[in-house]
Amino acid sequence: MMNRRQAIRIFSAGALTTLLPGVCAAAKAKRVLFVHGRGQEGRNPEELKAAWIDTLRRGAAAAQRALPADVEFAFPFYGDLLAQFVRANDIPLTSEIAIRGAAPDNEFLAFQAEVAEELRQRAGVTDEQVDEEYGDNPRPRGALNWAWVQAILRALDKHGGGMGAEAIESFTRDVFLYCTRSGVRDEINRIVGQQLTEAPTVVVAHSLGTVVAYNVLRTDLRKLQVPVFVTVGSPLGVRAVRNNFRPLRSPHPPVDDWYNAFDKRDVVALYPLDSDNFPVQPAITNNNTVRNHTDNRHGIDGYLDDPSIAKIILDALE
Repeated sequence: MMNRRQAIRIFSAGALTTLLPGVCAAAKAKRVLFVHGRGQEGRNPEELKAAWIDTLRRGAAAAQRALPADVEFAFPFYGDLLAQFVRANDIPLTSEIAIRGAAPDNEFLAFQAEVAEELRQRAGVTDEQVDEEYGDNPRPRGALNWAWVQAILRALDKHGGGMGAEAIESFTRDVFLYCTRSGVRDEINRIVGQQLTEAPTVVVAHSLGTVVAYNVLRTDLRKLQVPVFVTVGSPLGVRAVRNNFRPLRSPHPPVDDWYNAFDKRDVVALYPLDSDNFPVQPAITNNNTVRNHTDNRHGIDGYLDDPSIAKIILDALE
């Protein structure tokens, strides 16, 4: 029979748990929400989801772990919608201005020039290498000179490693559309938000998807539960991108922990999300040790099959 002291001890522990729920271990998630990046138009969403799951399974195996059998995976797909917005807005890339004589969009050109300049400095591309690409063009160098921006992108293509000039241009345009066009942003957020429930969910986002997921998590008014938010290959530390979300604030709550991983050779993941480049509290955990094996060092396969990233996801599920 339980004595009085034992009863008081048990009652007190129960009362403490009720009053201070943080003393209990957080509920493990049974859902994973994947948020993809750009360039997915025309793809089959179910095949993409299966590929992400298979890649994560390889990462788990590399960490000598296994995916739990009862996890539900969600894959909100906005690739076709984003492509429609690109066509509807008809913002020419600087390479297209040269080829078809299209009129430049000065707002985008300034955004792209700022991104390109940050990329080339971070990648160690020198002024001399950019000048070599610009040649004897008499026009003043500057953000609104599309030929100058093209010279920076060509120099990045030759000397920056990884992603080529055309891919950087397309990526920058898509990020620009999401960040600056409320209609684009709202529709993409709606698609992602529809598959984000109040059940405990691990959110894993890649590339432009990290921008989307961050914005959704910081603005959704539901009682979401996200034990860990995993971002890979994220451009959120780029000044031209993060300035669109000022004042910066953490998505905590509902996010308990934010883990950001990147390959230092990934030209899109320009900076760690640290106190200098994304100052929020609680601080974001950064992992810059990933060696992404894809050709441009940015592909999702080279992130999800990394054992350190897989372990973070699995720890929130098991």
